[in-house]
Amino acid sequence: MGVSPKLYVNKPKKAQLKQQQPSSPPPPAPPPSSSSSMASSASARSAAPPPQPPKESFVRRYKYLWPMLLAVNFSIGAYLFMRTKKKDVGTEEGKMPYVPSAASTAAATAVSEKENEVTKEVATPPPVLPVIVREPIPENQQRELFKWMLEEKRRVEPKDHEEKRRIDEEKAVLKHFIRAKSIPVL
Repeated sequence: MGVSPKLYVNKPKKAQLKQQQPSSPPPPAPPPSSSSSMASSASARSAAPPPQPPKESFVRRYKYLWPMLLAVNFSIGAYLFMRTKKKDVGTEEGKMPYVPSAASTAAATAVSEKENEVTKEVATPPPVLPVIVREPIPENQQRELFKWMLEEKRRVEPKDHEEKRRIDEEKAVLKHFIRAKSIPVL
């Protein structure tokens, strides 16, 4: 008659199974003739410690911690997502912010007033930055600047054919400006 298999909640290691299963039948106990033999057999039985249950896995040990960890991660992700959305609301995708000039501000306010009347919303006008009017650069300084740019373009070593073609086109434009009688105002 064979030994029926046992079902374990936590699978024991092979060494623990070998300790539990005797490979050969135990020797018959000698008749208790003296008290010293009883003490030695009791100490032999107590020398083998009982098998300790194996430790639970990390996931099972902290099974109440996982939902809390997931909730915290989700809330941090939602916060970061919403924070970046609020920053993007002010500017449209792919367009630079418009800086109005002094001439176009009157027209822009008239248009915004019409829109406010139609939509009944109060919109703040875009901030008006003062336009800095600079003195025009004299032609001789512009020519010197173009000559310097041309020298720098000549020093550049192109990496491929496409970059060489682009640099040659830029040099041709610079030469055209240097040779021209009048230079466009920058």
